[in-house]
Amino acid sequence: MTKFSPIANSSLLASPKGLSRWLPIIATLKNYKFSYLVQDIMAGLVLTAILIPAGMGYAQAAGLMPIYGLYATIIPLLAYAIFGPSRILVLGPDSALIPLISATVIPLANGDPARAIAIAGILSILSGGLCILAGFAKFGFITELLSKPIRYGYLNGIAAAVLVGQSPKILGFSVSGQNLGEEILSIVRGVQEGKANHTSLAIGLSCLLVILGLKLLAPRISGVLVAVIGATLVSSLYDLSNRTGIIVIGVLPQGLPSFQVPSVTDLEFGKLLSTALAIALVSFTDLSLLSRTFAVRGNYKVDRNQELIALGVANIASGLFQGFAVSSSASRTPVAEAAGSKSQITGVVGAACIAIILLVTPNLLQNLPQSALSAVVISAALAIFEISGTYRLYKLRKIEFFLSMICFIGVVSMGVIQGIFIALGMALLAFVVSAWRPHYAVLGRVDGIKGYHDISRHTEARIIPGLVIFRWDAPLFFANVETFCDRVVNSVLAAPTPTKWVLVAAEPVTDIDLTAADAIAELDKVLAQAGIKLCFAEMKGPTKDHLKRYGLFHKFGSDSFFPTIGQAVDGYLIANQVEWHDWDE
Repeated sequence: MTKFSPIANSSLLASPKGLSRWLPIIATLKNYKFSYLVQDIMAGLVLTAILIPAGMGYAQAAGLMPIYGLYATIIPLLAYAIFGPSRILVLGPDSALIPLISATVIPLANGDPARAIAIAGILSILSGGLCILAGFAKFGFITELLSKPIRYGYLNGIAAAVLVGQSPKILGFSVSGQNLGEEILSIVRGVQEGKANHTSLAIGLSCLLVILGLKLLAPRISGVLVAVIGATLVSSLYDLSNRTGIIVIGVLPQGLPSFQVPSVTDLEFGKLLSTALAIALVSFTDLSLLSRTFAVRGNYKVDRNQELIALGVANIASGLFQGFAVSSSASRTPVAEAAGSKSQITGVVGAACIAIILLVTPNLLQNLPQSALSAVVISAALAIFEISGTYRLYKLRKIEFFLSMICFIGVVSMGVIQGIFIALGMALLAFVVSAWRPHYAVLGRVDGIKGYHDISRHTEARIIPGLVIFRWDAPLFFANVETFCDRVVNSVLAAPTPTKWVLVAAEPVTDIDLTAADAIAELDKVLAQAGIKLCFAEMKGPTKDHLKRYGLFHKFGSDSFFPTIGQAVDGYLIANQVEWHDWDE
C-alpha cells in the first residue's frame, strides 16, 4: 500500500471551492487524464457483471421484483458520480439495508408488487432527505469516531464474510445460516453430502487463478475481464448450464426506469419515517467507513458532509425512478478498485452498460457462470485484507488490536453495522476510562534539564520545600474530578515538607465542567483550612473563561493564576521568603 505523504499530497487536502464543492464531478473532469478512460471503461465493464446479479438478488430479498434492483443500481450510480466526493465508491442495493426494507415493505404491500415498490420508494426518498439534512447540518463529524483499528477490523471482517459467502457459489450450491459460523458448517455439510458441482468449482478456481496470475505477472491486463469473458464463452460453447447443471445469470428483464413519484397514506407515512431514519443511519455509517477507508488507501481526502449529501441525493433519485434505498457496497467497491478504476466514470460506465443490456441485449450475459462472478468477488476480498496493519497494532498497541478484533468478530458474527457499533462503543468506553483515570504527576527540578519534570520518572528531581507542583493530564469533568481532588490531597500528604502552596500545572486541562468546578471550590476550602493556597499555572484561555463564568476566577483571585510554572515558582519564593539562589533556573 502506498504511504501517505502530506507534502506530496498537500493539494489533495484542500477543500473544493465554488460549484465543485457541491458537484465533485466538475473537479473530476477538470483533472481527468485520457489515460484513465481506458481503465475506467474496463473497470466499468467488469463491474457490470457483478452489479446485475447483485441488484436483482437484493431486490428479491427485499420483497420486490428483480428488475427494481437494476433500477436501484443504475440511478444511484449516476447520481453519486455527480455529487459524490469519493473517487471509487460504488453505490447500490446493500445487504445491510435489506432486512430494514423487507421488514417494512412485505407486511405493508400485502403481495401487491406496485404497492411494494411505492413503499420502498418512499422509504428511499425519506432516508435520502434525512441524509441531506444531516449533511447541511454538518453531521459528517461522526466519521472521526472511525479509527484505524475499527477500519482494519471492518475490512478484515468484510473480507472474511465475503470469502465464506462466495465459497458455496463457487462450489455450485447454496447454504443457509444466520452468521458466519452457521454458514461454514453448512458449507462443510454440503460438501460432505456431495452437493458440490465439480464443473462450477473448476470454473471458479480457474477464474481466480487467471485474475491473481495476471495481477502478478501482467498487471496492465484486466484479469477480471479476461476471466469473465473466458468463462462466458466456455459456458456458451459447451452449454454447461444444461449439461453440467452449473448456475448462470440467465436472461435479464427488459426496460428502463421511468420517473414516478410514489405515494402512500398518511398512516403509512408515519410508520415509514422511523424505518427511514434507521436506513439513513445504517447507510451513512456503512458508507462513511468504506469511503474513508478507500480514501486512505488511495491517498486522497473526502468531504464528510458532502458524502452525506451525495448519499441523500442518490437515495432520493432511486426512489423517484422505481428504485429503493441504497448504500455503499463493501463487495462491489473492491471489485472496481481491483479492476483498475480511477474515478466515478467507472460507475457511469457500469450504469450505461446495464441500461444498454436492458434495452438491446438482455441475453448477453445469460451464460455467465455464477462461480466466475464469485471468483471476481473473492479476488477483490483478498485484496482488502489488512493483515500487516493489524499485526502492527498487535505489536505496538494491544488495546487498539483488541478493538480491531472486536470489530472483526462483530462484523463476521452479527453483521457490518452491529460490529461497527460494538467496536465504537468499546472505543468510546476506552476513551472514557483513560479520561476517568488519567496520568498525573508531581513535578520537581532536575539539574541540567530546563523546566519541571515528573519526580516518579526522575528520582533525582528536587522538590521545592513547601510547594507541590501537581500536573493533571486530562480535562476535568464529573467522572474524574473526585480522583483529581484525592490525588492532590495525597500529594500534599506525601510531600517531604509541610505544604504552603499547591500549584496545578493546568496546561493539559482543556476543559472544566460545572461539577468539576464545584469540586475544585470545595478542595480550595479544604486546603485553605490547612493553611494551603491553591494556584494554577499555564491554564488555557478557554478553560479560564469557564472559571470566570462559574465565578471561580474572581473567587480565587487573579493572583492565583500564573502564565507559566516558572513565574508561579518565583511568586511562591518571594511570598514565602525562600532563598532565590537555591532554585535559580
